[in-house]
Amino acid sequence: QVQLVESGGGSVQAGGSLRLSCAASGYTYSLEYMAWFRQAPGKEREGVAAISFIGGGTFYADSVKGRFTISRDNAKSTLYLQMNSLKPEDTAMYYCAADFRIGLPRLLVGSYNYWGQGTQVTVSS
Repeated sequence: QVQLVESGGGSVQAGGSLRLSCAASGYTYSLEYMAWFRQAPGKEREGVAAISFIGGGTFYADSVKGRFTISRDNAKSTLYLQMNSLKPEDTAMYYCAADFRIGLPRLLVGSYNYWGQGTQVTVSS
């Protein structure tokens, strides 16, 4: 089992920045991928960014490319999401996800078995 706890959400004005963190515990040594997803009210959960915990390869949704950066600290089993140039449409609950499997689409909900409880990000115009 893997437990994921997000932190770092909050309210910010458009153009501002936030840094999300996700602390993983449990059987983290076998994790292959971790990712950030978000879900706005009335919308489906969507993939934002993903990273390979071993090789460091990254994947981004087109909507956040050039503004968001995903990174990880393997020693701390922690995932980060640096969000710059935030827009009101980035407002959502942000979730951390993790999985042991490889060869799956990295920004799909079904590719992850472990999820955090989420942290709210609100961007005002």
